[in-house]
Amino acid sequence: MDFLTIYAEQITDSLNAVLSAEDVIQLIEKPKYDDQGDLAFPCFTLAKQFRKSPAQIAKEVAEKIEHPFFEKVEANGPYVNGFLNKALVSREILQMILKAGGNYGSLAIGEGKTITIDFSSPNIAKPFSMGHLRSTVIGNALAHIAEKCGYKTIKINHLGDWGTQFGKLITAYKLWGKEEKVKEQPIKELLSLYVKFHEEAEADQSLEDEARKWFKRLEDGDSEAQALWKWFRDESLQEFTKIYSLLNVQFDSYNGEAFYNDKMKKTIQLINKMGFLTQSDGAQVVELKEFDLPPCLIMKKDGATLYATRDLTAALYRNETYQFEKALYVVGQEQSLHFKQVFLVLEKMGYDWAKGMIHIPFGFILKDGKKMSTRKGKVVLLEEVIEEAIQMAKKSIEDKNPDLLNKEEVAHMVGVGAIIFHDLKNERQNNIEFSLEDMLKFEGTTGPYVQYTHARACSILRKTKHDGHYTDISGLNDDYSWSVIKLLMDFPTVIEKSFIHYEPSQIAKYLLDVSKEFNKYYSHVKILSNEAGLENRLGLIQSTTIVLKEGLRLLGLKAPDEM
Repeated sequence: MDFLTIYAEQITDSLNAVLSAEDVIQLIEKPKYDDQGDLAFPCFTLAKQFRKSPAQIAKEVAEKIEHPFFEKVEANGPYVNGFLNKALVSREILQMILKAGGNYGSLAIGEGKTITIDFSSPNIAKPFSMGHLRSTVIGNALAHIAEKCGYKTIKINHLGDWGTQFGKLITAYKLWGKEEKVKEQPIKELLSLYVKFHEEAEADQSLEDEARKWFKRLEDGDSEAQALWKWFRDESLQEFTKIYSLLNVQFDSYNGEAFYNDKMKKTIQLINKMGFLTQSDGAQVVELKEFDLPPCLIMKKDGATLYATRDLTAALYRNETYQFEKALYVVGQEQSLHFKQVFLVLEKMGYDWAKGMIHIPFGFILKDGKKMSTRKGKVVLLEEVIEEAIQMAKKSIEDKNPDLLNKEEVAHMVGVGAIIFHDLKNERQNNIEFSLEDMLKFEGTTGPYVQYTHARACSILRKTKHDGHYTDISGLNDDYSWSVIKLLMDFPTVIEKSFIHYEPSQIAKYLLDVSKEFNKYYSHVKILSNEAGLENRLGLIQSTTIVLKEGLRLLGLKAPDEM
């Protein structure tokens, strides 16, 4: 039941349709104070048209609105303030949520359309660090949110499995590596070799030449270079799969950079055939002067391809394979210029679908105020952080609820949830300081706080032994329940806004608000004290569990029934 639309239509009718309902919806606000109602329509923009003061227009509009869902509508200066009928509206909302269950909040805006989401994309033979966490959890949440909006999503892990770093790694392995050590701890040993290469190369420049030779051999299909590359890739993927399993993240495609090696020649030929390829200092580029951007480099002087060549090829392949309506790239903000260039080259080539390609940038995870660097070995391993978080969650459960039956499972939900929520509660463009202490707090604006609220609500329902069938929902009209109802009513709107802005933090902040208002309700209302209105109160609690569980799922968290 969309009360915003109902209010907008009533206002439109009272204004003799000088504004559409859609225009009115854009103007409607939520009053700052509860005593100013639930919805407010400002009349400032109408003053010139009607040649009256906004206050006079507000008074005339308020007098014309009548609807059973509104207790009263009154003018407050230049605003038309609408007060919803608490009992009637809460009955409609609770019945709707209880009937829909986990489908509540689902939208049809993407029905019949496909979105590809390129996210996570770690570099092979390097550890999965905290620095990779952001792309992974933001991308995963956006995939869930897009699905909730009706889209079919294709989740792509564009692995960094090609490039000059493999020449360096092969060189380091040939000089200092031991097979048994790599087999024993593949990622840690490969990182150690990679760091050692850069330390030694500072004093011995010939190492860089050797690395270039090995990468050339790899590109030329040399059997030894290929075998080492494949070994590094397979070992890395096994390690990454453990992390993705811990985070409960799945992909539809692991086609990385190497997948496009045999497809780039065709892309270059196509750009050249269209007449967009030009020479610049011996290199091949596409000029983007008309967009006030530097040229997009397609091929180096020595014939080597670049990230842009690969991403152009990947875009052409993905559009042909998936016929996407949108293609999202969840990649750090330092790549903004790169993606602008790639998207504009495709538009220049005449592909209308390129307008649906969107870069979703995000800030860094910082350690001591600085960006983490694999090259210098300043890296915090995500797997270790997750394991530590799970152990801390387990200890907290042991202290607070030692008789809990499924401690291991709940500790996993809470520990992993704490890490994901800590990231997603922040607006994605902001940098986040890595702090295990803040991440794992079990009170305040944290994932465990929302999870605990869900578990608390579930425990009330268990106590009543209610069967989950509600036949007598007549509505609630107290202020504490109304604060919760108003938030539950907003869930579909929050999902839509979160999708439109590609901003999972909107859902995370919303879940914190719902938890806060529910806990206030719980502490002020005697829920089980008497039979009168019991089913309404239980209906509110059940509806809250539905929204919290589904909201957490959209972010990639699980909702324990007990904690």
